[in-house]
Amino acid sequence: MGSVSTAPDAPAPAVAPLRIGPHESPTPVVLAPMAGITNAAFRRLCREHGRGFYVSEMTTSRALVERTPESMRLVTFDPDEHPRSVQLYGVDPATVGAAVRMVVGEGLADHIDLNFGCPVPKVTRKGGGAALPWKHELFTQIVRAAVTEASREGVPVTVKMRKGVDEDHLTYLAAGRAAEAEGVAAVALHGRTAEQHYSGQADWDAIARLKEAVTTVPVLGNGDIWSAEDALEMVRRTGCDGVVVGRGCLGRPWLFADLEAGFAGRAERVRPGLGQVAATVRRHAELLVEHYGDELKGCRDIRKHIAWYFKGYVVGGDLRARLGLVDTLAALDELLATLDLDQPHPGETAEGPRGRAGSPQRVALPEGWLDDQELSGPALAVVRQAELSVSGG
Repeated sequence: MGSVSTAPDAPAPAVAPLRIGPHESPTPVVLAPMAGITNAAFRRLCREHGRGFYVSEMTTSRALVERTPESMRLVTFDPDEHPRSVQLYGVDPATVGAAVRMVVGEGLADHIDLNFGCPVPKVTRKGGGAALPWKHELFTQIVRAAVTEASREGVPVTVKMRKGVDEDHLTYLAAGRAAEAEGVAAVALHGRTAEQHYSGQADWDAIARLKEAVTTVPVLGNGDIWSAEDALEMVRRTGCDGVVVGRGCLGRPWLFADLEAGFAGRAERVRPGLGQVAATVRRHAELLVEHYGDELKGCRDIRKHIAWYFKGYVVGGDLRARLGLVDTLAALDELLATLDLDQPHPGETAEGPRGRAGSPQRVALPEGWLDDQELSGPALAVVRQAELSVSGG
């Protein structure tokens, strides 16, 4: 796996194994769904490093019911992947219910997560994702439909959400209580509003408040977890039952080994030299080729991971550019062989935030969406059409 180092001695918080319905992980960690990232190949790579729940990319309920090729690819799992966790997006209770009925009836997944946290305009302008909990009754109806259908086969449903649309339209406490009342198995909160996207600092105090409000199911915290120490500190400060990790593992699948060690009270942390990083890039590319059944498609996919993997390491700009254009595994091997594979881990420059933080931006919403919390008028018409034009997260 690579070299290890020891973290500062600090007692690990007493955290029980994370249980989601009948499924349990000794490490209370969930891989957040990330569009274009958390496919079966990346999930396998992360699972090879540590235990937890690993969730698929977001899948649109309508597209899944219609069995579009892309939606069926998004719910592809390795034969040894367990539990199989799929995230669904939807704005219509009947459609979400139908998608869940299909998933559990055909045994496509063991755990269903509902997306109420996506902040991207193509989702929120249709009333979905992080915008939807503002319409409280619609939110409740969707959760109820999913839980009702999933419970027929004993499949647990969880909810992932944000604080709200913006600081003036917070929804997380009411949504958390409603989800708990409808029988979800866990609730996860990203401590940012949709307006923030990924900018600024995650509000861990909001996670603590949700933990106080939701008392009968696990509450999971998400936001600004870049290391095992961050995860342990979030649990200490908020009392949450586990953490959800997103951008922190980009180019660092070994973060799950660190998390497993940290929650077990062990001090070792993975600090790979460039040789280990190169081997992981090669393994990731190989898994992507296998996943797609197409070498060119797999190599095109690995390109976006290159900058994340080599963050902080001395790799020339020209070589980085050429790595970002690979189209065969042989070409990748040739370029990786030119690296200084004896280069040690560079320290802090390879750690910390990754992915685009961006800046706050006005949330794209249906006309009149924030006027009240009832679904009516133009907003109702928009929601009825929403799933027709959103696919794949």
